[in-house]
Amino acid sequence: MAIGLVGTPYRYGGNTPAGGFDCSGLIAYVYKHRGGVLAPRSVAALVGWGQAVQADAIRTGDLAIFTEGGRATHAGIYVGEGRFVHAPSTGGEVRLDQLQSKYWSKQQVSFRRP
Repeated sequence: MAIGLVGTPYRYGGNTPAGGFDCSGLIAYVYKHRGGVLAPRSVAALVGWGQAVQADAIRTGDLAIFTEGGRATHAGIYVGEGRFVHAPSTGGEVRLDQLQSKYWSKQQVSFRRP
């Protein structure tokens, strides 16, 4: 389902395909509509949600949470094959990226499973 939302516009505070998404709004929407799970609506709250998962054990649907200086700054949904779907403000739309891309591989990331 997350991959199907690629191209949806970014909007701070957004939580619907029609209105756009920010990163936590995208996660909340997908989890609610795909599995009936209510996810926290902020990146800071996602850090402690669910269970921690080691990088070598991640699977589709797990969260990738990026931190800087010990503070959560961004999150996305892992969709397999080293890829994740997220709603970055840079670029202006939901997109599919590789965790091992030049930019994302330099970021501190942890994984959570609801």
